[in-house]
Amino acid sequence: MLKRFLKSFWNLATLIRFLKYMVGGGLYFWVGLGLFAIGYSGFHWSWWQAKLLGDVVGWTLNYVVQRYWAFDSRGLKLHEMEHAMRYALLTAVNFGIDYLIVGGLNSIGVTPYIGVFVSSSFFTIWNFLWYKYWVFPDNSSKQSKKI
Repeated sequence: MLKRFLKSFWNLATLIRFLKYMVGGGLYFWVGLGLFAIGYSGFHWSWWQAKLLGDVVGWTLNYVVQRYWAFDSRGLKLHEMEHAMRYALLTAVNFGIDYLIVGGLNSIGVTPYIGVFVSSSFFTIWNFLWYKYWVFPDNSSKQSKKI
């Protein structure tokens, strides 16, 4: 069973999707980090206020790239609101985990800049799996078989 999963998971289409996903994630990360730096170091906001600014802009950009480029499929167009709500729910869960990671590291003396890198490392694979199988699943081939 594991062998079948790995064979179906790591194919050329998944690799291309993962590379597109990384573009969206990279956009979110670098724009978010830039806005975080402006708020945290430039305006001397608290780490969580500066991170919130970067995250709100990053989440928005990431959704557009993931939904309309990396995970785009015919089936998603039929249930746009459902997938947007799934993205919002996962983002809310991620928000809590992310702030626990960055805040926890900050509380033991690790700069929030390092915390952001640690957190993003965790979310790279975590989010890809959630996006691929739950938020933006490609069910177009299953739907076309039903028709």
